[in-house]
Amino acid sequence: MSPHAEPADSRAVAEQAMADLTNVLTRTTDHRVLNVQCRHAHHLAAVYDTPAGLVYRAATGPHAHGSKDFVDTAHDGGGPGHLFTDLLEAGRLVGDELPAWCDCGHWSLSRRDLLARTRDGGGTVHLP
Repeated sequence: MSPHAEPADSRAVAEQAMADLTNVLTRTTDHRVLNVQCRHAHHLAAVYDTPAGLVYRAATGPHAHGSKDFVDTAHDGGGPGHLFTDLLEAGRLVGDELPAWCDCGHWSLSRRDLLARTRDGGGTVHLP
């Protein structure tokens, strides 16, 4: 990835990398290197190791919590969120903050912090 890549380009590369993972006979969880949870153990985000690099993926609004769950509806009547997918190392033109959401509300996660945690071995991170 070029250090001068535009944010939309890095997201497109990341989305394609995740699509490629699901197209081969493997589970995406086999490539997960980091889970991020809030202090109540709600899932916030995950980082995956792909051929394109580390990919960050998080829901950015109310969403289902399992394969048989119905989509949540926000208390204000808003629609469901969507998946935000981006390369974790997306270049200098991309900001440090990454969006995430859980039942506690909206979160902003740091690319630099997530990169450091993956270098420290990954696993599951519980945020305060």
